[in-house]
Amino acid sequence: MYRTLKNLLNIRRREKRIITALYDIAAITISLYAAVAVRLGHTHFQINTPEILSWLVTVGITIIAFIKLGMYRAVIRYMMVAALGHIFLAVGFSTIALSISSFYFHSFVPRSVPLIFAGFAILTLGGPRILIRNYYHQYYRRNKPNVFIYGAGATGRELAFALTSGEEYNPAILFDDDPKKIGQVIYGLRVHPSSDFERLKSLYQPVKLLLAINNINKGERLRLVDKLSDWPIEVQSVPSVEDIATGRAQIGEIKDLEVADLLGRAPVDPDIALLSKNITGKNVMVTGAGGSIGSELCRQILAQKPATLLLFELNEYNLYNIDQELNSIKTKLQSDTKLVAALGSVQKENRLTKLMSAHNIQTVYHAAAYKHVPLVEDNIVEGIRNNVFGTLACANAAIETGVENFTLISTDKAVRPTNIMGASKRLSELVLQSLADKQSSTTFTMVRFGNVLGSSGSVVPLFKKQIRAGGPVTVTHPDIIRYFMLIPEAAQLVIQAGALGHNGQVFVLDMGEPVKILDLAKRMIHLMGMKEYTANSSDDGDIEIKFTGLRPGEKLYEELLIGDNVQGTGHQKIMTACEDKLGWKEMKLLLDELDICCHNFDVNCIRRILLDAPTGYTPREKDS
Repeated sequence: MYRTLKNLLNIRRREKRIITALYDIAAITISLYAAVAVRLGHTHFQINTPEILSWLVTVGITIIAFIKLGMYRAVIRYMMVAALGHIFLAVGFSTIALSISSFYFHSFVPRSVPLIFAGFAILTLGGPRILIRNYYHQYYRRNKPNVFIYGAGATGRELAFALTSGEEYNPAILFDDDPKKIGQVIYGLRVHPSSDFERLKSLYQPVKLLLAINNINKGERLRLVDKLSDWPIEVQSVPSVEDIATGRAQIGEIKDLEVADLLGRAPVDPDIALLSKNITGKNVMVTGAGGSIGSELCRQILAQKPATLLLFELNEYNLYNIDQELNSIKTKLQSDTKLVAALGSVQKENRLTKLMSAHNIQTVYHAAAYKHVPLVEDNIVEGIRNNVFGTLACANAAIETGVENFTLISTDKAVRPTNIMGASKRLSELVLQSLADKQSSTTFTMVRFGNVLGSSGSVVPLFKKQIRAGGPVTVTHPDIIRYFMLIPEAAQLVIQAGALGHNGQVFVLDMGEPVKILDLAKRMIHLMGMKEYTANSSDDGDIEIKFTGLRPGEKLYEELLIGDNVQGTGHQKIMTACEDKLGWKEMKLLLDELDICCHNFDVNCIRRILLDAPTGYTPREKDS
């Protein structure tokens, strides 16, 4: 039977409609005949021309009603309650047509026959449709893996409907802790409290839990994810209501939890006035525009409607990607912003000067840098050239062309650095502070923050890849901690800090509480439905966590401040710090000597200069 049904479902749409219409004609005929037979109590009665005319009118009106109500456009296997309502409505029209036509044509139709006919017609027209749909879904439900849905609100209901109609997962249970919803039945699924999870998990063997709650605040969502991380099941989520409403996502799309959920951090809403101050209507340049931080800066800047956005990037592929993406966003926003994609190195001052002058740049965000600690540790000269002299070249070009505001994206690794990358970023800060004292036409500000989740080199995508591969998950040290922030939040705060700045200021972003990397790894293992394996555990685990040891130049603890002279600003998440700096004459002598060391590839000379300068550079013994 199933094979016959499957063959019928797989024929062409036009043929399906013809077969369905022919069946409906036969069903109406049988219903009318059965109604008269039941009324008369026997099956032998005369059918003359008036009766045939009444039958033709009844069939015609019913088919026309079905066509107008879209019953032949509906896919039977996906038919829901609304379609059954259309059947009732069409049968109503059919019953009225039978009554009027029998009166008009003087056909032999007793007065009770139309009501009996209506009952038979509902059974014969609606019954097979319901049976086909139920049989189809019962068959596919047996072949689809079960999933649980957490959330019986609007998002959960729509998700349950989408999954029921789809062919990937079978929604088995709805969970919700709202007492008003517990016990309800939605699309055939009963709503259970979360306390029933363990019992139902062993019964239904779900492959994952889908989080379908988007109407709660960030704090409540973080607490919910924290609770779900203790459940032995993979947790994924559905898109937010905003993404669904704007067309960026569909309700049936299932994805991994956002990094914000993994991090346990709720971003702070930005100050719109600060976001737009140095951008709206101005000509803006972003160096390193194709990187993780630079590209997000470009997205945030474009939303503030600058007159020109100049994308400066050394990597051709990255520049192409961000240029294509921003042009797509620009079209959606119907923006008049002029986008300029420029290839080049931040070490080429002449190239930078020509670009800034040609496009009358007023605001620069300098995000171009080498930032991977082990790589810079092994490529010291190139790290210094790009991070220190690249910053100097950008700053000199900005001063020469009259740029109003210049913001350097710095790092927490610049605080008492133990590695060349951090020392190079601290020296870059000192360069800008010296230039700030030398002149006043360009306002230089530096913004220092910790790790951003989702950037190149972030631990989250690395851990996901390792977990999916079956482990092990590699953590450098059991006690290592890091400050984390989301890329969009970091970019917004950088822009706002640049708008707050006075010349030469160093800003520090409030990164919240530091995160223990080992705890983050364990949290991700649990949320991906697996258990941690340890040699001492009695249970069989899935994923081992392996400690690989600190890498060259890596610290256990990151710091964000130097000194104790820290002050607040007009923004709750941005602080400013007063730190040691050099005058321009001293800085010029230091840079000249450093340039010679780099030219000669004298690594020991570079290390000595970094140690003598007020960078706070203190390499670990084993690294030096």
